[in-house]
Amino acid sequence: MISMQVFSTFEHHIYLEMAISTLHKKGIPKESIFAVPLDNPTQDRKLFDSIHHSDGTSLIDIGMALGTAFSVIGASIGFKLAWGPIYWGLIGASSGFILGFVIRLCIEKIFKKRKRILKGKHSEVILIIDCDEAQAEFVENVLFRHYALGVAKIKR
Repeated sequence: MISMQVFSTFEHHIYLEMAISTLHKKGIPKESIFAVPLDNPTQDRKLFDSIHHSDGTSLIDIGMALGTAFSVIGASIGFKLAWGPIYWGLIGASSGFILGFVIRLCIEKIFKKRKRILKGKHSEVILIIDCDEAQAEFVENVLFRHYALGVAKIKR
């Protein structure tokens, strides 16, 4: 018989235990099931993005909105002031942007610090199962029914 290895990834969840239990009950020996937990990152996630990696969090969105609003208000009031609407519009835009950036930075650093560390980045488990080629389709179906993130089969 041709021996196969089935690789799959799971989140740490009860469905992983249920999948292993189901495979064991259907004749896959415990010695043929190998689970490898992946380690979590030990350092905090970076607040500022680099050119190669972005976490999808923008620090300038509130700054842009406040900069626009303050520039309109500054330009409107600038018609009555000494420097005129252009200077006061630019002063309003820059002060609004800086204020919005500081607000967003405080929100990310203080209020969402705990969520940034845990947000969507949970450790996964790699499950490796040695089985016969006849059992490979069944094993794959069991893994997908128990919410495997991905499955691959390799002939040995």
